[in-house]
Amino acid sequence: MRKQARDFNDVRRTVVKIGSSSLIYSTGKPNLAQMENLVRQMADIHNRGVDVLLVTSGAIGVGFNRLGYSQKPKSIPEKQAAAAVGQGMLMHLYEKFFDEYGVVVGQILLTREDFSDRRRFLNARNTMYALLGMGVIPVINENDTVAVDEIKVGDNDTLAAQVAGLVDADLLLLLSDIDGLYNANPKTDPGAVVIPMVTEITRELESAAGGSGSAVGTGGMATKLHAARMAMHFGLATVVAGAGTGDVIRRVLAGEELGTVFWPSVRLDNKKRWIAYCATVQGKLFLDEGAAQALARRGKSLLPSGITGVEGDFEIGNTVSLVGPDGVEIARGIVNYSAREVNLIKGLHTHDIQKTLGHKDYDEVVHRNNLVLDV
Repeated sequence: MRKQARDFNDVRRTVVKIGSSSLIYSTGKPNLAQMENLVRQMADIHNRGVDVLLVTSGAIGVGFNRLGYSQKPKSIPEKQAAAAVGQGMLMHLYEKFFDEYGVVVGQILLTREDFSDRRRFLNARNTMYALLGMGVIPVINENDTVAVDEIKVGDNDTLAAQVAGLVDADLLLLLSDIDGLYNANPKTDPGAVVIPMVTEITRELESAAGGSGSAVGTGGMATKLHAARMAMHFGLATVVAGAGTGDVIRRVLAGEELGTVFWPSVRLDNKKRWIAYCATVQGKLFLDEGAAQALARRGKSLLPSGITGVEGDFEIGNTVSLVGPDGVEIARGIVNYSAREVNLIKGLHTHDIQKTLGHKDYDEVVHRNNLVLDV
């Protein structure tokens, strides 16, 4: 894709995420007109030959209203009960709307473990590819009926980015009541305008979007920036736009400057995508300045001599976070030694590994092929 203009003519696979506020009225009842409008657009680009995957929110919102709650339930069992009712209702509506345009849909419910476990990750990928090969639009949501805090993906923006990486999508389209990334708080600054293009998500940009009291933060821009950052590492473009904008999906794919586009700068291979954003982090390795520089600037592997501390109880093959001397995470990687072994060899030269452990399977604690920077 060309970065000079929004040229999405070569998009062959797109993930569309629709937020709860775009699907449900404040009364808790579904916004049927908006749903039908968005479904019609997705069916249209599907008929054009573009693979479409839909990541949808709204199950809990629809469910708690159907159960008679006056406000959103707070306990996990109540939320799970609401999701159990709402998922069926939401899927029924999607089936009804898509069927009017002759499109078959299939429901997929995911949890964090479906991404963190490599085998389940590949199974999910194979299932989605099979559905797409059959001309089916997958309708995806987090499995809130069983997910608790320990296994939740976190939010559907993140889920959508993970799905986009899972299926090698070309475009991630995040639709909600947010029109894009603003250059100032639009609630307090009448001169605030949408930034049309972002090529780098800096820590300052993330901080501004997620800060306390920030309009974009409370409106969900922080999670969208996180999702866009993931997608940029996956090598695909992301567009954040308003779901209520007329013909938004078709107009974005036609190249109109709606919302904010985030252009990718790198493309991680599938294994490194999994390390960076899907695998569960089991511990931390703290590095000295020399090791941090060797990793960040020269693309080196991590040797035991550069490790100053170990946190967590991880085993060989687990994913760990690599933390620089300033306390900031600089990378993630798969370890060749357990936490107990790394504690014994940290700070040592590679030729000391054998006499310290009684064996030396690897010179590196984390090999550069199993390491991802700037996650």
